[in-house]
Amino acid sequence: MSQELINRSADLKRLRDDGYDIAITDGYLLLKRVPYVNARREIQYGTLVSKLRLAGDVTDRPDDHVAYFAGDHPCHMNGSEILGIKHGSEVKTLAPGVVVNHSFSNKPPNGYEDYHAKMTRYETIIAGPAEAIDANVTARVFPVVEAEEHESVFKYIDTASSRAGIATTTKKLELGKIAIVGLGGTGSYVLDLVAKTPVKEVHLFDGDQFSQHNAFRSPGAASVDELRRRPTKVAFLKDKYSAMRRGIVDHADYVGAATLGQLEGMDFVFLCLDRGAAKRIIVTKLEELGASFIDVGMGIELAGDALLGLIRTTTSTPASRLQFTANARIPFQNGGAENEYSTNIQTADLNALNAALAVIKWKKLYGFYVDLENEHNSTYITSGNELINDDQL
Repeated sequence: MSQELINRSADLKRLRDDGYDIAITDGYLLLKRVPYVNARREIQYGTLVSKLRLAGDVTDRPDDHVAYFAGDHPCHMNGSEILGIKHGSEVKTLAPGVVVNHSFSNKPPNGYEDYHAKMTRYETIIAGPAEAIDANVTARVFPVVEAEEHESVFKYIDTASSRAGIATTTKKLELGKIAIVGLGGTGSYVLDLVAKTPVKEVHLFDGDQFSQHNAFRSPGAASVDELRRRPTKVAFLKDKYSAMRRGIVDHADYVGAATLGQLEGMDFVFLCLDRGAAKRIIVTKLEELGASFIDVGMGIELAGDALLGLIRTTTSTPASRLQFTANARIPFQNGGAENEYSTNIQTADLNALNAALAVIKWKKLYGFYVDLENEHNSTYITSGNELINDDQL
C-alpha cells in the first residue's frame, strides 16, 4: 500500500482516519472488511474496489461511478439481493491479486466529489443490513497501518495527529537529534512523551541498571524476568520504545568530562539527573555549544506523615542567556540523605508531571503550543496546587 499517496490525498487520508481498512494495488483502491448480509441471511465480510484516477501524485475527482465487490452479492436483511446497486456479476481479475465477483452502479446526480464520498456511499448501502442485524459490526475497524522506514520515523502511521488535523503542527517537532540525560523517573517519562513525536533520533544517556525501584517510577510495567536480567536503563527503555519507533540510540554511560563530546550536534537536550557536579559540567558545555536545554528538578520532604513536593522546570536557550543565566536557577549540589527523593520514594505522579511540564515547554519553544508567558522557569508546589512562572522574556 502506498502510504505516501494516502498521506498526500485528502480523501484517502480521510478514509484511513475514519478507521477504514484501505489499500492501493495497481491503480485500484480497496476498502476491506466491509460487512454485508448474504442470501442465507448471514453476516459476511467482503472487499469494495474502485478504479483510482490520479492527477500526478494525488487523487483526482472520480471519473466514473462504478464500484466492484469481492464476495457474495450483498443482500437485504431478508436475504434478497440489493437490486438498487446491481450492475453485473462475473468473476473478474482487475489486477494481480484483485479478483472481484460483482460490479455495482449508484450514481449521484452530480457524480462523486472524491473517493471518500464514493466509497462511503457504497459501504453504507452494502453494510446497512448487516449493521441492522448486529449493531457491533462495522467497516471502521481501525487497522494497524505500518509505515516504511523512508516514510516515517514511526513503525506505524501517526493517525492520532492526522485524525486531529494537527499533522502540520506536529511537523514542527521534526528535529534531527535530541538527548535525554538521566533516565530515572522523570527522564523515562520525558522519553515516553518525546518518543511519540517525529524527532529523528532520541539519544539516551545513563550508566545505571534498571532496578526494581525504577519500575515504580517509570511508565509501563516491567516484568519480573526483565528485572532479573538487570539491563541498563537505556537498553531496557530502548527495547520498549523501539517497538513503536526508529531512531532511539542508547548510551550506557554517565555524561561527564570524558564524554561531553557526545552532546555535540544535539538540537535539544533534556537534563534529568540529580548529580550536581556532573550537571554543572554539562550545563557549562551546553552553554559553550550554544545549545538549548531544559533542566528538571524535584524536592520532596516529609511533613508529618505526608509528603510536601516541589518540581522545577528551567529552560535555557541562547536568546534567554542574553538576559539571565540558567545557572542561577539550577542547583548543582547532590541530593543529601535528608532528601526523601534520594531514597527512591515512589513519586511516579510527580515524575510524570515534571516530565510533562518540560515537554510542553519544549513544544512551546518550537511553536507547537501557543506561549503567552514565555517563562523560562516554572515551579509547581503540591501543597497549594500552585504553578508559578518566572524569568519571562
